[in-house]
Amino acid sequence: MLCTFAAVTPFVIFYLMTVFTLSWGTTELGFTRQEFLLLQMIGVLFFAATIPLSASLADRYGRRSMLIAATVGIIAFGLVFAPLFGANTLRVAVFLSAGLGLMGLTSGPLGTALAERFPTAVRYTGASVAFNVAGIIGGSLAPYIATHLASCYGVAYVGYYLSAAGVLTLAALLLLGAPPAARLGSAAGAVSEP
Repeated sequence: MLCTFAAVTPFVIFYLMTVFTLSWGTTELGFTRQEFLLLQMIGVLFFAATIPLSASLADRYGRRSMLIAATVGIIAFGLVFAPLFGANTLRVAVFLSAGLGLMGLTSGPLGTALAERFPTAVRYTGASVAFNVAGIIGGSLAPYIATHLASCYGVAYVGYYLSAAGVLTLAALLLLGAPPAARLGSAAGAVSEP
């Protein structure tokens, strides 16, 4: 279960940065669909750029450490969600680039970080179940929850929701601790988690 919660926030931020923002940006902020999709495409460039960056950093500092750092960034991003997500085009471009960039920081190490938690005989099954259940928990309801929170309480509460998901993921990552060395393999040249 901890592996599932360790992977929830990447799904929450992804669906907030794609589905919720597109809907809110076009219905409440006055952007046309074409304008907003262009801004999202700019943000996706940051998503794509931060995946290999995070993978490289994870190789150097450890997968769990990279996920913790990215999650702390996501928690902080949630706290500035409302001030960044306004009707100003430049601000929205920065907002989407930052949010999708943070999502990318989780993508590089996540697959390996999940897989290394399970014994070899069930590694793919364990990682797959944890990842997919995290997707269901973190992604399936995020746009609906965000729309409800924004409509009833304001966009700041969408950010608080993201930060709360980040706290849940951070707690799971901390409770997981370092991966067992026996599961990392001791083949010549294998890099273990620092």
